[in-house]
Amino acid sequence: RVQQYGMSDYADLFTPRQLTALTTFSDLVAEAREQVERDSPGCAGVLAGQCAKRIQEKMPAGRRRTQGAARAYADAVATYLGLAVGRAADYWSGNTTWAHSGEFIRSTFALQAIPMVWDFCEANPFSSSGGNWTDTAIGRVAEVVEGSAPAGTPACVIQQDAAGEARLADGAVVATDPPYYDNIGYADLSDFFYVWHRRALRSVYPDLFRRVLAPKNEELVATPYRHDSRRDAERFFMEGMGRALGNMRRAGVDDFPATIYYAFKQSEVAKEGLTSPGWATFLQGAVDAGYVIDGTWPVRTERAARSVGIGANALASSIVLVCRKRAPDAGAATRREFMARLRAELPAALRHIRAGGAGPVDMAQAAIGPGMGVFTAFSRVLEPDDTPMTVRAAIALVNRVRDEISGAEAAGHDPETRFCLDWFEAFGMAEGAAGDAITMAQAYDIGLGDLEAAGAFAARGGTARLLSREELSAEWAPRGDSTHWECAQHLARALSAPEGGAAAAARLLAAMGPENGEAARLLAYRLYDMCERANRSDEARVWNALAQEWGAIEDAQARHEEEARAGELALEAAAGEG
Repeated sequence: RVQQYGMSDYADLFTPRQLTALTTFSDLVAEAREQVERDSPGCAGVLAGQCAKRIQEKMPAGRRRTQGAARAYADAVATYLGLAVGRAADYWSGNTTWAHSGEFIRSTFALQAIPMVWDFCEANPFSSSGGNWTDTAIGRVAEVVEGSAPAGTPACVIQQDAAGEARLADGAVVATDPPYYDNIGYADLSDFFYVWHRRALRSVYPDLFRRVLAPKNEELVATPYRHDSRRDAERFFMEGMGRALGNMRRAGVDDFPATIYYAFKQSEVAKEGLTSPGWATFLQGAVDAGYVIDGTWPVRTERAARSVGIGANALASSIVLVCRKRAPDAGAATRREFMARLRAELPAALRHIRAGGAGPVDMAQAAIGPGMGVFTAFSRVLEPDDTPMTVRAAIALVNRVRDEISGAEAAGHDPETRFCLDWFEAFGMAEGAAGDAITMAQAYDIGLGDLEAAGAFAARGGTARLLSREELSAEWAPRGDSTHWECAQHLARALSAPEGGAAAAARLLAAMGPENGEAARLLAYRLYDMCERANRSDEARVWNALAQEWGAIEDAQARHEEEARAGELALEAAAGEG
């Protein structure tokens, strides 16, 4: 979004010196291509000749074969050089910034956008520092060619409109990463690179670069400025995605599910528990195409240190939809039948998801999978007025049942813990009136003295509050009457303490026993949900970390118990010898 600053053309993103450099390097690609082609026939015994021969052997019939191995080899070298020019453009613009933490030049596309940059640092193409031609451009491309490009299995790459009328391949196993509603305008951003690739490689790929700019109208995104309104943009996306998913369903093999990736962000969750228009619209398209969605699994795909993730409580993952073809004879259901199935099947599904290692930050999305599995197994779910239920309404009901299950699980906690949950939801770690605390405690048949004895609460001078983890004793050890709240808080304290970590938390977990340990784990998920609803991001990270590290804590606990047992055996052996 630099247009409002007077930068209306892509050329405005470059200084005259940078434009001169990129124009020169782009034009040199064609020169290098001609030179390589002239030299190739005389290099029969060296690498170039060997590569040319292999290219000639594996080329399909057509223009490349008729032009010969020398031209094919020259085209390959030119292609890699053209890609290197694209990498150079990313570092040779007026929108590069300085990364203070690592002390290096950050490329133009540190984000999937072009924001306004007030200060930029300029890379020297001929230097030995970051952003240079030899290492950053050519070097990185060479690393890919040497380490990743050689493939033992032949592949066929076809560029085709997934939403078009042309039939996709039959018997396919579909795995796709589709556009994300209105999240990123890839076609617009592509022009930044396209103009340089076109200048360098138009003679090599005349069909691919026949347009002056990258095509826009066919891109399946809900971009309002390409349509008359946001509603028209959403309709374009919905209809196109429906056609694409329908084509995939028809082409897909019956024995394997289709896996569809969606880059879901925490900021897309609406306050009332519904999902964003993009997510709901995408799911609706999959349902309308005839898919049953029986899994929505988080997959870690993002770097924690990426620009958008630093200091943010953002979801560091993509969501993978596991989709199978709906049975042709699937029947309809009423709203009541749908809710009954949800309440029957979702509790076990949530336990399975937690056992699989999904942390609290991902539970809301992961839980949609089994819920939507129930919803999409029916041909349709009918509302009381006989209208079909929408995906968005179904997700709202899935979230409601998940809250019911979480509440039922909370009912299994001791009275002191249930009071602490109520107080935390109302006040967080802030102070409240002691009178309110007394009233709330009476509902659980306990007094403030019981809460203070449990090491969870403090009431002084007419005010009351939960004790912070900083106030908890590092010498605490579980007792027979320890509350679930105490266990969870001390586990979180031990995990985050500078001298603590998974090993310290494991020692506490072993001492408190499996029942209290599992209760503390459930409490972490519950507290995370509360923090998310109340926008308490710092506290949310604490509980997400505890749940995420639970596997590591259990592993450390097992090692601790093994070491303790080995020590006991050694003592027994020594006593026997004595």
